[in-house]
Amino acid sequence: MNNHQCLLAASLIAAFLCLPVSASAEDAVSSSNDVISTDTNSLDIEIVPFVFSTEAMGFSAGMAGLWKGAGQPQASMFAAGLGTTKNTWMSFIAANNYVLSSDSRWLFSGQFYEADYTQFDYFLGDAANNDSIKSDSIKADSRDTRHHLSMRYILPIGAATSQPIRAALSPYREVTGHTPWDSGVSSIDFRPFYESRELVGDAANVPSDFSDTDEVWGLETRLRWDNRDSANNPTAGSLSEFIVTADLGSNDRAGWWKWEASQSWFHALGDWDELAKQQVVALNVYTADTPSWNNTTIVNGERVYERPPEFAGARLGGLYRLRSFQTGRFVGRSALSYSLEYRVIPEWQPLGSLPVFNWYDVPWWQWVAFVDAGRVADTYDLAELHRDMKWSAGGAIRFQVEGVVLRSEMAWGNEEGLFRVMINQPF
Repeated sequence: MNNHQCLLAASLIAAFLCLPVSASAEDAVSSSNDVISTDTNSLDIEIVPFVFSTEAMGFSAGMAGLWKGAGQPQASMFAAGLGTTKNTWMSFIAANNYVLSSDSRWLFSGQFYEADYTQFDYFLGDAANNDSIKSDSIKADSRDTRHHLSMRYILPIGAATSQPIRAALSPYREVTGHTPWDSGVSSIDFRPFYESRELVGDAANVPSDFSDTDEVWGLETRLRWDNRDSANNPTAGSLSEFIVTADLGSNDRAGWWKWEASQSWFHALGDWDELAKQQVVALNVYTADTPSWNNTTIVNGERVYERPPEFAGARLGGLYRLRSFQTGRFVGRSALSYSLEYRVIPEWQPLGSLPVFNWYDVPWWQWVAFVDAGRVADTYDLAELHRDMKWSAGGAIRFQVEGVVLRSEMAWGNEEGLFRVMINQPF
């Protein structure tokens, strides 16, 4: 665990594990940061301290808190912070799923994150391309910031023709067709954001094909069609997402834009005699490109390329793609990745009788085998993107605890093995 996503994971898990035993599945997280609360008569706030230790950060201690029904029944607020013995710190706050009226189709959210990292590994310049090796990394101190607002509009089609907010946040939904007009929930999400990464020392001067700016002011637009039968444990349907991110630039930095597309499918294989009551094959395909890559413009009297900084480029590695690699291990103009999972819910479920687990509602646990493959490149060429692909393979155990999916997984690949803990299915 050596990046901001892993720091955030520790606090998220700590907060969600303190959910009261009286919560129901309808109070679940239906997707990342989507919390439904049905009790508006009581103050539902949970606060928990947590500690852990890693080689990169040393001893770490922090606190996380979750407020369900934060002013509105479907809304929530979450906050977390931590500090370490190696002078790394992180703070995060989020407010999710606010509406202007009961019949509104808009959901408003916001997330605000800042952190200081001391002597973390970074892959910069040539060290981030597909031909690089792990020893090319450089240790550096950095200050990271990521703030964004979300204005999500639920389209009046499919399952959201009426009661759009309930349809969008429901953890379960029937798959009634194969087009957005017939089934699922479609939405468009506008996310103005600010992101920065300030590196200290020699890392700040590593030559790179990317922009040397340390900040981005942009707009991320997400088109999403969620046609899954369940947000936490889909067995049928699909999830489609198309994302366009653009920074218009300023007097001090060039503008740029990129697109990303992600497509997931889920297919149930049925039970397996008395061994498993559910088997599912899940497949995800992800690809991205930066069309402005070779365009040029004048900034401060100098002609420069219209490219993002590395932290905003097309990246692979981390919690969702090429999972045996660190977050941002590979960065390029374009990217392509595949993930295939075999998910099994066994008939044997002993967790209800185990210490700690018996405090909560744990309706199922899931055993998973997965394989990932992908690569980045300096041009969007499908033939090139399919050559010399990096790979990861591993296994995971996932639990639904009080409506929240906790996942722990071990992945091995071309370079190393990594163990990670996080919330929500990877896709």
